[in-house]
Amino acid sequence: MKKIAIFSTIIFMMISTYSAAAAQSIDQIAEQYVKLVLAMGQHDGGYVDAYYGPEAWAEQAKGKNIPVAQIVSDAEILRGELPKASEHTPLMQRLRLYYLDQQLVALIGFGKNLSGDEKLDFDAQSRELYDTEAPHNKLTDFDPLVAEVEAMLPGEGPIAERIAAFKKQFEIPADKLQAVFDRAIQECRDRTKQHIKLLPNENFTLEYVTDKPWSGYNWYKGDAYSLIQVNTEYPIDISRAVDLGCHEGYPGHHTYNALLEQNLVKERNWVEYSVYPLFSPQSLIAEGSANYGIQLAFPGKQKAEFEKNVLFPIAGIDPALNARFERFGELTAKLGYASNEVARMYINGEIDKTKAVSLLQKYSFATKEKATQRVRFFDTYGAYVINYNWGRDLIKQYVETTDDQNERWARFTQLLSSPRLPSSLDW
Repeated sequence: MKKIAIFSTIIFMMISTYSAAAAQSIDQIAEQYVKLVLAMGQHDGGYVDAYYGPEAWAEQAKGKNIPVAQIVSDAEILRGELPKASEHTPLMQRLRLYYLDQQLVALIGFGKNLSGDEKLDFDAQSRELYDTEAPHNKLTDFDPLVAEVEAMLPGEGPIAERIAAFKKQFEIPADKLQAVFDRAIQECRDRTKQHIKLLPNENFTLEYVTDKPWSGYNWYKGDAYSLIQVNTEYPIDISRAVDLGCHEGYPGHHTYNALLEQNLVKERNWVEYSVYPLFSPQSLIAEGSANYGIQLAFPGKQKAEFEKNVLFPIAGIDPALNARFERFGELTAKLGYASNEVARMYINGEIDKTKAVSLLQKYSFATKEKATQRVRFFDTYGAYVINYNWGRDLIKQYVETTDDQNERWARFTQLLSSPRLPSSLDW
C-alpha cells in the first residue's frame, strides 16, 4: 500500500510539474501576442482599441517599429508554438488556448490585408478577422419592408424627405442632450446592477464630439474606467439615448471590459486580455453583447415605455407620438442586414461610393449626409459592420436557451467574464 501511495504521489507531482510548465509556456506566448498586437498598432492608429498592460511594452513597440511582414511572420511562428488542448484540458484553459489561436489568425489576416499581400473581400474579412460569416441576403428581399415604411408615412414628396420630417419630431434638443443621456445611462446602470455585481470603483466620463465615422464610442482605459464619447455631428433621436447608454456603458462595453480585466487579467494574470485589437473575433463578442444588452436590460416593450414616460418629457417631446415612433423603429430595425449587403458590395468593389450612398438612402432611410457618414465607416472599418447585427443575433442564441430572465442574465454575465469567441460559444 505504501509503495502504491508513493507511486501515486510521484505521478501527481509529474502531472503538476507538466501543468505548471504548460501554463508558463502559454503565459510566455500570451506576452508575445500582446507585444505583436502593440507592434501592429504602430501601422494602424485604430488597431489597438484599448491597452492597460505594462507601459514598457507599449514604449518598446513605438521604439522598434517592426515591419508588418515581420509581425505576420512572428505571429505565424507563435501560433505554431501554442500547446494543443486535449479532452482532459480544463474548459477555461481550452477556451484560453483557442482564444489565443483565433486572435493570432486575425492578427495575421489583418497584417496581410494591410500590407497588400492578401487583399480580403468582405466575407474573407468576416471569417479571418471575426471568426464567423454573416448571412447573405438579396437587397430586393427588403423591398416589402421598405414599402411598409413608405405606407406608414404617406404624403407628398420623396420618402427620404417624409422620413426626415417624421424623425425631426424626435430629435433631442441640444440643450436637453446632457439631461437625457444622464437619465438614460443611469437607468441602464440601475437595471444592470440588479443582475451583475459591478466593481465598486467602476466609473466613466461622458464627452460629446464631432467629425467621427461612428455615433458613439467607448475608450476603455483600464482599472474599470472608460471614456464614452457621443458624436453630435448630426441630430440624435430619442431612441439613441438608451441604445448608447446600454451599448457603450451598461451592460455593454464598459461592463464587459471591466469584467474581463477583473476576472481574467487581475485574478488569472492572463495578460492577453490587457490589449484589445479592434479587428479581431473579440470585437464580435464585444459589439454583439453590447447590442443584445439593450434588449436584455429592457425586454419586451420596456424600452419604449421608459422612453415615453421618462425620456420624452425630459427632451420636451410629445409622449403621444410614441406609438408611431416605436412602430417605425421596429420596421427599420429589420432593415439592419440590408446595410450589411451594401457594405459587402461596396468593399468587394461591385458598387462605387455614390451607389453605396444611394442604396443606404433607400434601404436605411438615411439622409444623404448620414449615408455618406456610413460609407466613411465602411472605408475605415470594412466588414466590422457584421459585429453589430450578426453579433447580436449570435449572442441572443447563446443567452436565450431559457425563458427565465434571471438565467439569461447569468448566461450573459458568464459570457462577459470568459474567453469565448464566435466559434466557441457552444463549448
